[in-house]
Amino acid sequence: MGKGDQKSRKGKIAIGSYGKKRPHKIKKKVETAEVAETKPAKK
Repeated sequence: MGKGDQKSRKGKIAIGSYGKKRPHKIKKKVETAEVAETKPAKK
């Protein structure tokens, strides 16, 4: 398991691909909290 192994993290970094072993950075959803505060509550 090294740079040549496509299924390992090091292999994914060397190839430049993503997958289960090397996911993309997850962006935190900040907008949803702001939108919920600005909308009036349903009656």
